Amino acid sequence: MTTQTSRRRFLETSGAITASSLFGGVLSACATTTRTPMSKTEQVALTASQAVDAIRNGRLSAEVYVTTLLERAEQQSGLNSMIALNKAGALAAARKVDAARASGATLPPLAGLPIVVKDNINTSDMPTTGGTPALKDVRPTANAPTLQRLIDAGAIVLGKANMHELAFGTTSTNFTSFAGTVHNPYDVRRVPGGSSGGTGAAIAARIAPAGLGTDTGGSVRIPAALCGIAGLRPTVGNGGAQRRYDGTGVLPISRTRDTIGPMGRTVADVALLDAVVTGASIAKPVQLSGLRLGVPASFWKDTETQVATVMASARTRLQSAGVVFVDIDTVGLWELDAKVSFQVVLHEAGQDIPAYLVATGVKGVTLADIAAKVASPDVKGPMGAVLGDVTAAEYQAAITQYRPQMQALYARYFADNRLDAMMFPTTSVVAPVIDSRDGSSKISVNGGPLVETFATMIRNSDPGSTTGVPGITLPAGLTATGLPVGLSLDGPMGSDAKLLGIGLSMESLLGVLPPPTLPQLPA
Repeated sequence: MTTQTSRRRFLETSGAITASSLFGGVLSACATTTRTPMSKTEQVALTASQAVDAIRNGRLSAEVYVTTLLERAEQQSGLNSMIALNKAGALAAARKVDAARASGATLPPLAGLPIVVKDNINTSDMPTTGGTPALKDVRPTANAPTLQRLIDAGAIVLGKANMHELAFGTTSTNFTSFAGTVHNPYDVRRVPGGSSGGTGAAIAARIAPAGLGTDTGGSVRIPAALCGIAGLRPTVGNGGAQRRYDGTGVLPISRTRDTIGPMGRTVADVALLDAVVTGASIAKPVQLSGLRLGVPASFWKDTETQVATVMASARTRLQSAGVVFVDIDTVGLWELDAKVSFQVVLHEAGQDIPAYLVATGVKGVTLADIAAKVASPDVKGPMGAVLGDVTAAEYQAAITQYRPQMQALYARYFADNRLDAMMFPTTSVVAPVIDSRDGSSKISVNGGPLVETFATMIRNSDPGSTTGVPGITLPAGLTATGLPVGLSLDGPMGSDAKLLGIGLSMESLLGVLPPPTLPQLPA
């Protein structure tokens, strides 16, 4: 059965299935028959799965819910998590959901669910700016196909989320005038991660229960980790037949590395969006007892003490639940990654950005124009490199020689050690303090010498991106100072559903994080 056929059958048959039944009763708190109106405080606390259930069973009006979240977005506008809100469009879509429910129509699986969408993913009714000046007025004529699948299932686009300019960074410190710097809801002095920092911050701040980001080297998983939520980088392989999500309709960096990825307050929410996008059965929890997880020492090296403490606690709890940890490293991985990662990204961006401009119907804007108008100091260098620093020979060696070697190394690591996945901190440091000078100040780890912020934050997420394997992050816990720490799992090629299942079980054991302390809406 093709993915498109299975997706269609999922949409056709799951409309009568409540979110509670999909998740085995996890949402029983929302599956009440009472019609007591939900307070605004209760509404913003809903996960995506709970919200869908509440709308379906009539406890919550989609219009009321969208109105509350739009108010929340305005109230938390200082976070700069959103570039634009889709007020009229979101309210109109919500009214249609309420009317359909009132008429007795079968509702699709995401009916009434507001989501935020990173502003490099095409939307037909809002500009897609990429967070960069040269594309400020780009108005695509069609939604990106992956987004369209969520809309077809009843999701409502609440607005476009802020991002690191052109997705070239891990902090979302954006110097573009209409975007601005995104702040971490758990500590507004700190970055939310990037490049999908706006999506991560909006979900953590309860502006929306779920959303879409994009991931080239960690841009879904890093902000998810630093904002205390969950995120999935689906399988990409070499960007061809193995790709889990349709990647068209997105302002690109690299066609063989980029992917859209779902982000949500819980792994259950991420699994719900993934099921709708793919048409596959929704992931089910995987038994932790007997699960074998590799622990590669090089991914844990030079980890900040407070991150290591939280991760050690999570490991202890998982071990008590029966998880078997295999302490074995990925020998030779980093040497190969250095020969592939940026060589592929910088070369393909030079081809893929112009191709996107043509496909989207953007006239009068060239790659050189985009580079010349870049506002963020830390993005100017990469864009300059895109214009010609990587030779064709270097690129060919990367994709025909070194990346296949990396993929074989990963496959052997999992197979030879009988591993279900590997586990490591999503980032080796907590969210760095915002650098308002150039967006990429160096940081010190455990009082050591200053190191590059970008290289430090992307270290653990980049190899999985280079090889194209799936990866998921979920909260491991909070540090003593209240900052989120993300736990990452990389799995064998195509093991997305199993990774989500492992994440569901880990989430059940480790719990979800308390919300950040931000001004609340009146009850």
